[in-house]
Amino acid sequence: MTTKAESGSAKIAPWTFSLIRIAIGWHFLYEGFAKLLADKWSSAPYLAGSRWIMAPLFNSMAASHSVITMVDFMNEWGLVLIGAGLMMGLFTRWASSAGALLLLFYFMAYPPIPGYMIGVPVEGSYLWVNKTLIEFIVLIAFIFLPSADHFSLDRLYLRWKEEKARQPVHDILAVSGKSKARREVIKDLISFPAIGAFAYALYRKSSWDSYEEKLLKVEGIDANSSATLLSFNYAAIGDLKGQIPKGIIKHKDKNGQPAEFALSRLIMGGNLIGGWAHARDLIYVSKLVKTYHTDDKVLQTLALGEKCGINAIISNPQMGRIFNKYRHEYKGKIKFISDCGTNLDFQKGIELSLKADWDAMYCQGEITDRWTNASYDDGKGRSVSDRMDLIRQGLEEIRSHGKPAGIGAHRIEAIKVCVEHGLKPDFWVKTCHNHNYWSAQQTTEWKDNIFDYDPQETIRFMATLSEPWIAFKVLAAGAIKPEDGLKYAYTNGADFVCMGMYDFQIVEDANIALKALESAKVRERKWMA
Repeated sequence: MTTKAESGSAKIAPWTFSLIRIAIGWHFLYEGFAKLLADKWSSAPYLAGSRWIMAPLFNSMAASHSVITMVDFMNEWGLVLIGAGLMMGLFTRWASSAGALLLLFYFMAYPPIPGYMIGVPVEGSYLWVNKTLIEFIVLIAFIFLPSADHFSLDRLYLRWKEEKARQPVHDILAVSGKSKARREVIKDLISFPAIGAFAYALYRKSSWDSYEEKLLKVEGIDANSSATLLSFNYAAIGDLKGQIPKGIIKHKDKNGQPAEFALSRLIMGGNLIGGWAHARDLIYVSKLVKTYHTDDKVLQTLALGEKCGINAIISNPQMGRIFNKYRHEYKGKIKFISDCGTNLDFQKGIELSLKADWDAMYCQGEITDRWTNASYDDGKGRSVSDRMDLIRQGLEEIRSHGKPAGIGAHRIEAIKVCVEHGLKPDFWVKTCHNHNYWSAQQTTEWKDNIFDYDPQETIRFMATLSEPWIAFKVLAAGAIKPEDGLKYAYTNGADFVCMGMYDFQIVEDANIALKALESAKVRERKWMA
């Protein structure tokens, strides 16, 4: 005997199944239209970025133009046809089978397994199970779900076939049967209002996109700077003109034997990721960039840089957590260079950096600037010579762990004091930029708008040093164009350049660096690395 609860569930179940099927169909259908309407959409970058068990197949497919053309066509129209079939409930089992197969490929390309999903923007946190897998499981269920269990055109056709063979016993039953049949037909046509809603939503969105495009064509508005995260991360890789070349920093390993530290000529700066924006009077910017750089965004940024041949980033010890997540969970190869800047305590910075296993370390520029200044009071009564001994001890501590040890500075006077006291690091980290920007020309004081106070003396003195030189603040914290800043640094003696970059700037900056390096082949200071 059927209970009241069971009867209620039986009535609700078909509606539930129908809504689930329509929702997944809507998702598929819009994904298909979005790709069809997108300008120059291609699956090549997506396939090229895959790293799991089918990565060799996907990567080889990405390398073939003819294969990609076919894959793109199948993706676009496959999504449209599967979506339409699911929404209307037409050939539902075939649509579910095709959709499940497509989702399986998506899942195998980028599974939510630590180490294999880097570079794919996500809207949540996943571990093994993500929306792709959930939709896959649901579609598998729809393959085996009888058509009679949800309202669809398949069910309408099935009922029509069954009722065609039947004849009413007498007039009362005939009237009752027709009335019931009409209600069932209406239920099976539930998809059409959903299709109508989809068409209306698509029309409204396309209308807005068209209006937005017209606005972006207005002179003075840069359409290329709009937020296109989901299509940007890998699409821009196709514009890369080459891999950033590398140089070598020579040092000693744990056993005191000669070792080499390979470093890309362009290095990522960690200030933007850590929230140290140097935005002058715009006090909200540091908080803004920290909000932008979520863990996933940082990981994606590092991965994109690595794909461009950038193999290192300079940052603060407190970033060790996220860097180790990239190294261990995502199997990244980026080298992490710590500035050991912890409350103006070089030794404490070294300790924290060693715990996080940073690949190289140096004395932060702010520390060196202060410690080399005879008028600086460190609160402990130490002289300049005492503080230089602390830097020397720090370099020895870093080297005892087989890691390259460096010294950084903003002021060229600080570098000179280090040299006078016989300090000889494995590399220098020194600011390098011109003063051809507005805010630098409005003051003669050292403020947060000038980072290399004496550019000509920097160029002259750094040319006398035989150790490799990593130039930083080459854009004066965003005041100088990359084309000018990179060319200036490389041409005037820098062996490497550290530059802060957002993810949407990396490919462009890599291309600019390649051009700047080409123009700097002939320069006064020979390459020291």
